[in-house]
Amino acid sequence: MLTVERAIDLKAHAGKVLGSSDWVTVEQEAIDTFARLTGDDHWIHVDRERARREMPGGRTIAHGLYLLSLIPFLQRSIYAVRRRGRGLNYGYDRVRFVSPVQEGSRVRLTLKLIDAAPHPRGTRVETETTIELEGSDRPALVASNILLIEDE
Repeated sequence: MLTVERAIDLKAHAGKVLGSSDWVTVEQEAIDTFARLTGDDHWIHVDRERARREMPGGRTIAHGLYLLSLIPFLQRSIYAVRRRGRGLNYGYDRVRFVSPVQEGSRVRLTLKLIDAAPHPRGTRVETETTIELEGSDRPALVASNILLIEDE
């Protein structure tokens, strides 16, 4: 794990891959919980029996937005900032759901730092995020993420 003292110190790593998280399994229970929380209970996500009959591979697939929501959790194992204030999600640009992720599959996050720039409230951190799908040449998701990490 990369650890820096202050968020602006990330600037020294601009243009570089910061690392990858551990692989995590996308469990049906998590997909079902996400479906309940968001109201997106389309059968391709929650009906295992129908998916066995009608989906390629015979399994349900995770919501793209569920995968997107995993990014903050997974990035915690890639880098840390010791002296910091609040971290605010500024947004995501160019989000693409490239490959479906079947229930039971494993994914991990790889982060490339695009830039860390001074901001009036701290540091604006932009990363290229890729959620990789184990055993696939194509990622599950790619996006540009912008965070504002406030100074302490």
